[in-house]
Amino acid sequence: MRKKITVIGGGNVGATCALRIADKELADVVLVDVVEGVPQGKALDIQQSGPVQGYDVTITGSNDYAPTAKSDVIIITAGFPRKPGMSRDDLLLANYEVVKTATEQAVAASPDAIIIVVTNPLDAMAQAAYTVSKFPKNRVVGMAGVLDTARFRTFIAKELDVSVENVTAVVMGGHGDTMVPLVRLSNVSGIPLTELLSEEKLKELVERTQNGGAEIVKYLKTGSAYYAPAAAAVEMAESILKDKKKVLPCAAYLEGEYGINGLFVGVPVKLGANGIEKIYELKLSEEETAMLHKSAAAVKELVEVIKSKV
Repeated sequence: MRKKITVIGGGNVGATCALRIADKELADVVLVDVVEGVPQGKALDIQQSGPVQGYDVTITGSNDYAPTAKSDVIIITAGFPRKPGMSRDDLLLANYEVVKTATEQAVAASPDAIIIVVTNPLDAMAQAAYTVSKFPKNRVVGMAGVLDTARFRTFIAKELDVSVENVTAVVMGGHGDTMVPLVRLSNVSGIPLTELLSEEKLKELVERTQNGGAEIVKYLKTGSAYYAPAAAAVEMAESILKDKKKVLPCAAYLEGEYGINGLFVGVPVKLGANGIEKIYELKLSEEETAMLHKSAAAVKELVEVIKSKV
C-alpha cells in the first residue's frame, strides 16, 4: 500500500510539492485548498503528466479533508504570500488563522501523521501547528534550514565554479534575515571556505543568503519563491517516509538545547520515520551563540504577538 501525503494549499508552493512528490513516486497526494476547483484542476493536470513522466501515483484535489484521512505526512503551505516591501512578520496574524484552521482539520483526519510546516513566518507557524495539533514535538517540524542551506550552497558553488554537490553548508536560526549561515562549518569537499574565499566575499554570500527570499520577491513582484521551497519540503518528507535518517537543518522545538527553551528554531536534526529523531547540539563559538540567540529572540517576539492577540 502506497504512502499518502496531504499538501495543504494549492498555490505555487503546494502544487509544486505535489508535482515533485509525484515525480519521485514518493506517495499518493491529496492537494487541499479552500478555493473551489483549484486543487481539483491542478491535481488532474499533475495526474495527466504521469504517462509522460512515467509515474504511477494518485493525485486527488479537494476542498475538504475527507480524502486526506490516514495521511502519513501533512505539508502545510497554505497562507498569504509575501509582496514587495512586506516582511515575513507582516504575514503573521493572517497566516496564523490559516495554519490554525488547516492544522485542526488535517490532524482530525490523520492523527498519526508528521507535520511539515512551510507557511511563513515559518518558525512561528511551526509553533502554531505544534500548539494546535497537540502532537509530540518530534512530529512537528518546520522547513527552513534545508531551503536556506540550499541557497547558501548555490551561491558558494556559483562563486567558486564548482558542483553544488561538493558544497556542504550549515545554516541555523530563524527563517528570516537573522538566520545564521555558519561559515566556519561550511566547506567544499572538506576544504574550509575560509581557504577558498576572502572574508569580504564570504560576508557578501552570507548576506545574500539571509536575504535570499526577499531577492526573489523583488524580482517576481507578485509572489515569493516556490520551486526551491517545495524541493526542500519534499526532501524532508522523503527522509521521513523512507526512514532515510538524513541530517538536515530544520525548525525544531527546543527545550534547553543551545540555551533556547520553548521555541521552534532552525538546528541540525535527524529526520526519520518518527519525525525528528535527534537534535544535534554543535559546539558554537560565543559569537555564533550570540547570533543564534538573537535569531531566537526574533522568533520569540512573533510568538508573543500571537499569544497576545489570540
